Amino acid sequence: MSLLGTNDLRRIFDRLDKNGDGLLSLDDLNWLLEIIGVRFSLQELESLVGKPCLGFDEFMFFYDSISDRNTKMESEDGGDDEDEVISDGESDLAKAFKVFDLDGDGFISSEELQSVLVRLGLWDERSGKDCTNMICFYDTNLDGMIDFDEFKNMMLHPIS
Repeated sequence: MSLLGTNDLRRIFDRLDKNGDGLLSLDDLNWLLEIIGVRFSLQELESLVGKPCLGFDEFMFFYDSISDRNTKMESEDGGDDEDEVISDGESDLAKAFKVFDLDGDGFISSEELQSVLVRLGLWDERSGKDCTNMICFYDTNLDGMIDFDEFKNMMLHPIS
């Protein structure tokens, strides 16, 4: 299961490919991973990837492989106990949630969502999308923000 679509991955790849050569350096990939809370040394990352740079298809394969591995690990661990996931700190969903929860209050506001999307190069003001409307779709308790349970639901059941 891919949490991000091909178009989203393409935009991320193109944004990271600063020189436009169609290749993503391990430095750029490592920068992206650090933003979402995943830490590797460049040597570890090169050992994992097996080469010094990635084309778009390889980038998609890398993304799918780490997404599949994380999904399998969550299903093996049971992955449904919110307290365990949050206190453990090892869950990739919990790490991703923390990336969006900029003020650390346990909720993602529309302002925080927009700020992170801008930082990742996924926000285009011309698109007319409103982060408030995006949040409302998954805001099941209608408090105007996304809590961790709502975030898990959003990430595990994306809109196609």
